[in-house]
Amino acid sequence: MSSPQASIDHRVRLAAFEWLEKQTQIHGDVLPRELLAQGFFFEGKRVPFVGPQGIFKPKILPEIPLSIITTIEGPYDDSFDVNNLIVYRYRGTDPDHRDNVGLREAMERKIPLVYFHAVVRGKYLARWPVFVVGDDRKALAFKIDADSQVLMARREYAVSEEVVPPRAYATIMIRQRLHQQSFRQRVLQAYREQCACCRLKRVELLDAAHIIGDSEPEGIPAVRNGIALCKLHHAAFDSNLFGIRPDYHMEVRKDVLREKDGPMLIHGLQELNNRKIILPTPSKLSPDRKLLEQRFEEFRAAG
Repeated sequence: MSSPQASIDHRVRLAAFEWLEKQTQIHGDVLPRELLAQGFFFEGKRVPFVGPQGIFKPKILPEIPLSIITTIEGPYDDSFDVNNLIVYRYRGTDPDHRDNVGLREAMERKIPLVYFHAVVRGKYLARWPVFVVGDDRKALAFKIDADSQVLMARREYAVSEEVVPPRAYATIMIRQRLHQQSFRQRVLQAYREQCACCRLKRVELLDAAHIIGDSEPEGIPAVRNGIALCKLHHAAFDSNLFGIRPDYHMEVRKDVLREKDGPMLIHGLQELNNRKIILPTPSKLSPDRKLLEQRFEEFRAAG
């Protein structure tokens, strides 16, 4: 029979996972630190997800941490190992620090955690549940499994030893999400969270558009290869309905300018012709003119 504390631990973690599910439905994959620090209420007690340290235990869970976090420019170099597990560094250098003991206890008891990875300062990609599956005292690091099958088992605490999950697939997916969200957040920040074409400021409707696609050799995930566009103008840009010249002015395709199809076409596309895009702050993050020139040649060929 489980102890009262174990029962509370189980119910708090399930409530935490359900809360995170709802928040990602509202805010998307990336959650702001302020929201995570506020957390949720469980039986009248507030349960935050993050605190000053990377390994975090809310007061309601005195034994085992609820979450671990990887920050930007933090003191630890968390990474992925050759076996496609997350390498999560100890708190400090003492293996018996209470935070490290807590993660070791989570490993032994197969207790799930939440993993937050910063994509930009103050915004985190959340993955849950993850499990501590290794402890390397010599390297001062734990091994964290964020496998896709584990992620799907949101109400299961133990993973069958008979299952050999495809960790490589899960790791690729996590890395892709980190790459995509990091690029998106950095581009939107540079453009002050507004569309470079129409100034729309609804973050839910904004994308980080690549000038040169990330499948191309020049398509690096740098802000200078990105432009913040609303979903309408992102689709129009990708479809070559308009292009952006190296002088940062937009040019609408001639056949689109000749069309007559109501106010959306007029105000959404035709009025962009010869207008200058909004540029980011600082100016050193402005679109790379050589990349724009290459992309503009594709636009002209399409027209």
